[in-house]
Amino acid sequence: MIPRYHAILFIVLLVASVVMGVALWQLRERAHQRLLSSQDSAPTQAPEVAQPEQTTLLVANDADSSLLTQVQSLPLPQDPGARARAVLGKLLDLYAAADAAHPVPGGASSIAQVFLMPAQNPESSSAPATGRQAKPSSPELAVVNLTGSFVATHPSGLETENLTVLSICGTLHANLPRVTQVRFLVDGQPRSTLAGHADLTRTYLATDAVPSEGAQPSSAALRVQFH
Repeated sequence: MIPRYHAILFIVLLVASVVMGVALWQLRERAHQRLLSSQDSAPTQAPEVAQPEQTTLLVANDADSSLLTQVQSLPLPQDPGARARAVLGKLLDLYAAADAAHPVPGGASSIAQVFLMPAQNPESSSAPATGRQAKPSSPELAVVNLTGSFVATHPSGLETENLTVLSICGTLHANLPRVTQVRFLVDGQPRSTLAGHADLTRTYLATDAVPSEGAQPSSAALRVQFH
């Protein structure tokens, strides 16, 4: 025989379990109904797609060590840093193509981030230069964070490394005129050179990396450093 108090306890637990089960089922149904009603009332909007814009790329050519202007139509985000990353990504996609005049593997994924901040020594950067238009007010420094895989696979050589650096600097300034200075990081850390030659510890003047159409970029641009 089961003791009477055991039977009473069993009945109480059974009733409690049934009540809790019913309550949980009702809560689940209410939550499901709220979810359906919120989906029905939410406005249906197509995702915004950025309109294509004309961008100017300074594309390196190993045959004559020149930078050639190439105009592309690209959908660009509104955020300046994201725009800079998208433009540089297109430039590196050209270098990763099979018929590239400046072959460098990696493509757009080689640009991890581009950060924009007030330029160093802005008083010197904002002064007009002879033979050039006056630089825009509030000059900016672009910090280009390259991936380690891009640097690891970049061809080694003074000329080819310099052309990559100069084309990045010139392309940034051509599309974001306020960018007057450029620095480089690799995986978020300083690095001495790109692939053994081009100095990545320096701050480059972006405007000095914009030669006339088809002209050879000046090597003096690679020796600019702010202390």
